[in-house]
Amino acid sequence: MKTVSHPFRSLLAGIVLACSPLALQPAQAKDQFVVDLTNEPSSLDPQKQWNPDSYYVYRNIFDNLLTRDDAGKIVPQIATEWSYRSDTEVTFKIRDDVKFHDGTPLTAKDVAFSVNRIIKPAFASPQLGQFNKIVSAEATGDHEVTIKTDGAYPVLLAQLVKLSIVPQQVVEAKGDDAFNAAPIGSGPYKFVSWQKGVAVALERNDDYWGEKGVFPTVEFRAVPDAATRVANLQAGTTDLAVGLDTDLAAQLESSTSAKTLSVLTERIGYVKLNPNLPPFDDKRVRQAVAEAIDKQTIVDGLLGGVDKPATQMAMPAHFGYVEGIKNYDYNPEDAKKLITEAGAAGKQVGFATAPAFDQRIVQAVAQMLTDAGLKVDIEMTDMATYLKRAQSAPTSQAAISFGRWSCACQDVDGVLVPLLHSSSSWASGSSPEIDKLLDEARNTLDEKVRLEAYRKVSTHVAEDVPLVPLYQAAIIYGAAKNLEWQPTANESLFLNRMKWQD
Repeated sequence: MKTVSHPFRSLLAGIVLACSPLALQPAQAKDQFVVDLTNEPSSLDPQKQWNPDSYYVYRNIFDNLLTRDDAGKIVPQIATEWSYRSDTEVTFKIRDDVKFHDGTPLTAKDVAFSVNRIIKPAFASPQLGQFNKIVSAEATGDHEVTIKTDGAYPVLLAQLVKLSIVPQQVVEAKGDDAFNAAPIGSGPYKFVSWQKGVAVALERNDDYWGEKGVFPTVEFRAVPDAATRVANLQAGTTDLAVGLDTDLAAQLESSTSAKTLSVLTERIGYVKLNPNLPPFDDKRVRQAVAEAIDKQTIVDGLLGGVDKPATQMAMPAHFGYVEGIKNYDYNPEDAKKLITEAGAAGKQVGFATAPAFDQRIVQAVAQMLTDAGLKVDIEMTDMATYLKRAQSAPTSQAAISFGRWSCACQDVDGVLVPLLHSSSSWASGSSPEIDKLLDEARNTLDEKVRLEAYRKVSTHVAEDVPLVPLYQAAIIYGAAKNLEWQPTANESLFLNRMKWQD
């Protein structure tokens, strides 16, 4: 690890997440598998939310139309096969042996309903930007669904990996709120209870059509403090913990009861700047932010060199990653000069964050921007509040925020469209030129045309700085010593792909 000579080195040495006591009872029996999350889920309705703590839980309650295997290949799940009738029409064959947890069969009508539900603008799904190229879904046979798109849509299958199937009859009878409170899916685990602020309990679906889980019961606990998650692992009250940093992971190196598991993910850590709000309505200030942040020092000094500095909102495994994108170089003196020239020196800005993010990074970035001349106030809220604000009207979004983004689709369409297209609830900027390029890239099957469009968009991001890509994130899990599981880049916790070592 290189020596940190940046002015905030004392911050690197002193940032410690404070431990708050949390009384957790040990698992009552080995057949109960306990997972410590950072927060409780924002929603268990799979089409109402898209954040890790929700995703970790509901992906085990519901099946998806398609899925990815551990190598990242798109493979069948509820759909057994598919074929293109044209560039805009795809037909899927649906399994005939799947039942929801209430015993009713999963049908082609449920699949069509699930698609049409998530693409309905009035439903206001946070995932809408990833599915809004779909025009309609129709059950065209007892075990067949046809999906139509608005023009050629090269990312359709990659996006459908995330489409969970919900029971039409139950959703319509209960309503969205009641369904979220007691979801019914067809996945390998059934919902049991949700003690708000504490835990979600699941039980194994012994009638599951696919590979069954080995754990009879599972509990997902909300444990905001990372040090407490590590302590729970060492005490044996937890079997799997998410969101560890390298310092905490090091505490498990000599543990006799726990170990660490890690993988580089699709997720990109970034700083988002709101061009609607001063001082970030001035490009000089946005450029100054890019020049003030020392990405390499953050990766080496805070992340243990496990993560990788990023120059764009993509990683090499994404389709749409472009070689040779140049960012503004780290130049703290020029950053300070630009802020002064823009009349922004001493300007107070609120920096939005949430407990799920590594607060060492947030604090380090805040210190770097303060050193450059801004007065940065970190605004910590719970994840639900953070997400609600992040998807509000552009002028209501934060002036600056920290985020980590993954589309779990391995295509930059799922990153750039939600974050930059003016139609997206996540976007704070508005550029007809960028909208045109993104639309062009998602409306053709010509890969050369797509790559050229994404080159121009990523170049725009580097030059105009609506976002500052920081690093490709590795995720570190703490796990019981005898847990056998291979983490994947899309950060899915599929319980039925885990087992105890013999």
